[in-house]
Amino acid sequence: MATAQQQGGGAKRKPVFTKVDQLKPGTSGHTLTAKVVSSKTVLHKGRAASAQLRPTRIAECLVGDETGTIIFTARNDQVDLMKPGTTIILRNAKIDMFKNKMRLAVDKWGRIEVTESANLTVKEDNNLSLVEYELVNVVEE
Repeated sequence: MATAQQQGGGAKRKPVFTKVDQLKPGTSGHTLTAKVVSSKTVLHKGRAASAQLRPTRIAECLVGDETGTIIFTARNDQVDLMKPGTTIILRNAKIDMFKNKMRLAVDKWGRIEVTESANLTVKEDNNLSLVEYELVNVVEE
């Protein structure tokens, strides 16, 4: 009998899609479909004088699905993709903590894809970025 590995030929496993309300501090590798609710530029540094330093742009975007919302921190080129009303797929997203609150981010190991508009109604009264987490040292017994 052939093993699964021989038959599969190293096929990439399909990503498991995460819902917003399943996101937890200190986790990464999330793939999720979300709708951009709003986007606000919080930092825009332009340095036209020096060519080697690219301008830095950071936007805080409220994204969500039918389970809740979370603030996504978009950087540089990502900012252009995060237009309100756009449906996006975040691949290999991670949770960053900012002032003890969760933020979703995609670094160089992940990517953002704009997809056709999903018919999803965002649950806006469950914003995970409003929940404050306390850093607790867990003692194993």
